[in-house]
Amino acid sequence: MTISVVVPTLNGREELAGCLDALAEQVPDAETIVVNGPSADGTTGMVRDRDDVSVLVEIADRSVTVARNAGLDRATGDIVAFVNQGLSVEDGWADAIREGLSGVTEAVTGPTHERLRAGMTTESKEARTIAGREVTYFNPGNVAFDAEVLERLDGFDEYLSIGSARDFAHRMAAAGHDLSWSSEMCVSREFEADGGIRETDWTPKYRSLTYRLVKNYNLRPTVARRIAGHAAADAKDALFDVVRGDATPSQWLGTGQDVLSGVGAGVADGVRARLGDRSARRNPNGRSARADRAVTVYDWR
Repeated sequence: MTISVVVPTLNGREELAGCLDALAEQVPDAETIVVNGPSADGTTGMVRDRDDVSVLVEIADRSVTVARNAGLDRATGDIVAFVNQGLSVEDGWADAIREGLSGVTEAVTGPTHERLRAGMTTESKEARTIAGREVTYFNPGNVAFDAEVLERLDGFDEYLSIGSARDFAHRMAAAGHDLSWSSEMCVSREFEADGGIRETDWTPKYRSLTYRLVKNYNLRPTVARRIAGHAAADAKDALFDVVRGDATPSQWLGTGQDVLSGVGAGVADGVRARLGDRSARRNPNGRSARADRAVTVYDWR
């Protein structure tokens, strides 16, 4: 089985170099495809100077979803893996992929090890049951698929600038495709402090959440309960910020308005998407919807 590895990147020159070094060491026979957003840090030159990258695709979109589909457009392997620019594959990664996809399973994912100053953290399998359907989520920075599954589901939904990996997991489950978790399929990254508190962009978050739930499950009580549950938990956390003095009451109210705005847009767009693609793949904004993702392509194969 041949492996294509798609690495989306945006202004991550140094991180990307480490990722590519690890791929060259651990999977020297892989077809490595770098998809570069409009980076302004010399990423293009760095990649063109290497001899271990098969294809460099330059895109104009600042969207990881578009980058994933642009990589799919160029991938030729029986297996297509996606690796985050800031992650390094570990020893045994490729063997774990081949073993995971050697049976009936059509996708395999694994943990990210974070090397902290006081040790190391890792992740575990995450699954949910929604409207009677069991959905297993995958690590979007460390996952591999049978290429035919990606073709059948038409890649990732480009409406979603965030959450397209979660959406793909829902659609995989609906189509009956199996996803397995392999603790041997490991990637790692060094811990880096972000230098401060990162604010959540509430409107896109709830637009994405609502869109993918409505698109995949229709307007039903289960969907409403899940959205309300997320909103209640976030409202509680935001209220604690007010109590601690990290936010003002007016900011808390503004957060609520942003959430409602996102939910309203997500419902409307989710219904349109569900009507726009009534097939099992539920992907009206998928890979086949456009052919102009690439601005420039450097193909050294």
